[in-house]
Amino acid sequence: MKGSEDTDFKLELKQMIVEECLLEDTAAADIDDQEYLAGAESRFGLDSIDMLQVIVAIKTRYGVRIQNDAASREVLATIDNLADFLRPE
Repeated sequence: MKGSEDTDFKLELKQMIVEECLLEDTAAADIDDQEYLAGAESRFGLDSIDMLQVIVAIKTRYGVRIQNDAASREVLATIDNLADFLRPE
């Protein structure tokens, strides 16, 4: 199953982001799957340091390395993008 089609997996990713980025006022379930996680379009105020923490957490939890480059910005842009990167099929 493709990652973006697995609601349980996406909730797991959202909870990881809430924990790693200390989003205390945000419930994981309230994060929309297509909502931008960082940058000017984001309501969370996450910066490059926050996203680096997410990259490290993904490596630790899932054993998947995400390069810290321009391509990673697209992978980390939304929950759906991240879920599909981690579970393409």
